[in-house]
Amino acid sequence: MATRKEVSAATSDGAAEPAIETSGLTKRFGNRVAVDAIDLRVPRGSAFGFLGPNGAGKTTMIRMLLGLTQASAGSARLLGHPIPAERAVALQRVGAIVEEPRFHPQLSGRENLWIVAAVRGPEVRDRIAPALARVGLADRGGDKVKKYSLGMRQRLGVARCLLADPQLLILDEPTNGLDPGGIQEFRLMIRELVEQEGRTVFLSSHLLDEVEKTCDSAAIIDRGKVVMQGPIAELAGGGKGAAHELEIGVDDPELALSTLTQLDLVRDAHRSEEGLRVLLTGGVETAAQINAALVHAGVGVLRLEPVRHTLEQRFLEVTARLDAPTPSEQQEVPA
Repeated sequence: MATRKEVSAATSDGAAEPAIETSGLTKRFGNRVAVDAIDLRVPRGSAFGFLGPNGAGKTTMIRMLLGLTQASAGSARLLGHPIPAERAVALQRVGAIVEEPRFHPQLSGRENLWIVAAVRGPEVRDRIAPALARVGLADRGGDKVKKYSLGMRQRLGVARCLLADPQLLILDEPTNGLDPGGIQEFRLMIRELVEQEGRTVFLSSHLLDEVEKTCDSAAIIDRGKVVMQGPIAELAGGGKGAAHELEIGVDDPELALSTLTQLDLVRDAHRSEEGLRVLLTGGVETAAQINAALVHAGVGVLRLEPVRHTLEQRFLEVTARLDAPTPSEQQEVPA
């Protein structure tokens, strides 16, 4: 298994190039637009979340990236190679799980990997044991897959991906059906693949909490369109230039509101369940001035802290729905 240094050296020629780049990528099924002019740029050596409700177009997007279905318009590049023109070359260093990984249930996990190694070449056999160890299945590799839990099959799917010693892993809803312990194990494994081995992980999911805890940056997709993308902290906060808020606890809310509404530093102030919610015209660094103004007016400030927005709040703000029926993207047959 490659170390981070080895992966970095192997990709130095294209280090500035993103792992995934799309421009206007579009997929139509008849009159329905499943993926609508998506522009993506996924940095190398990062975990990137592709976040959206079920039926938003995530799996269709992944199928186009892998060359399993042809785009109706636009372009895509994996590891610097255009898809589908140089698909074979690009996929030599790409590992992917599209929907639930499938195996021969009557064979052991190790035997399933032997089949893959036989197709890829003799040098891949030496990667089987490290791959099983990497996903925590070293002691269960001899068990038949039909005895595996869903979480173990998901991890075996990642082990199968690692046989290619991939620079890029594309994982479609990898934590579906996992219990909280399995999700945590999977999250830690993804972070190790990125931080210790320098790989890029593109993770499609509708689980907001896991994307927020696992990924460095993300794109939010809804009805086939990317509505936001960027670092997780920026997405949760509303992006660059977003307004900052304070939650303030005081002993005299009426006097505090009267004082705050007269300050140029304050865009809006109102009561909330926790006290007062204050929308600032500038950054949170003005909190000290807000506090001083309140104290000068005779208000006792009991608590003052920035409001931390979650990715879930932003997701609900920018997506049209979460519970719409799944469209026919799941009926699509790979080309």
